[in-house]
Amino acid sequence: MANVDLETALLGEVVAGRDCGGCAVCCEVLRIDTPDLRKPAGIPCVNQVAEGCAIHATRPDICRAWFCGWRRNAAMPDAARPDRSGLMVSLDIMREPRNCLEGVAIVVRSLDGGAAFRTDLAEEMVDLLCDGLVPVWLHDGSSKVLLHPESDVASHVIADTMPPPHRREEVAAWRARYGMFDPKAG
Repeated sequence: MANVDLETALLGEVVAGRDCGGCAVCCEVLRIDTPDLRKPAGIPCVNQVAEGCAIHATRPDICRAWFCGWRRNAAMPDAARPDRSGLMVSLDIMREPRNCLEGVAIVVRSLDGGAAFRTDLAEEMVDLLCDGLVPVWLHDGSSKVLLHPESDVASHVIADTMPPPHRREEVAAWRARYGMFDPKAG
């Protein structure tokens, strides 16, 4: 698995034959802070036009290399495309996380203030994402809620406390993988 980027390692390869089509949700929703492009979250990219990206042929590396979770997870149905579902899945990497389960995590963003979370499709998508050892957060535009791991496991992982015997192995696995992101450890 040498030379595999973090998104590919945690979300999978880009699904062959699946393209963005008319979806440009990432061009508005995401914060981008690279030397080539800077834009705040929730503001359309200055290069976004009705037909898509005005500089698509020469777009920055971040735009060439980044793909949402729908583009990377073949199990997600076509209806899960962000502009169709109202939900965007991404792998977020935080420079200064509040806790160790926020450093590298999957974030499912609702584009409509949380209403999209209350659908069968959202439940199906979240079930697919909560399968592994990657934290999953739900974000409604104003607040984030940790969904995976379960709250009793997460509280022991975050606080670095001794869990009950039936949870020790699971908590240890999460701490081993994400303890390096603990802001208290620095």
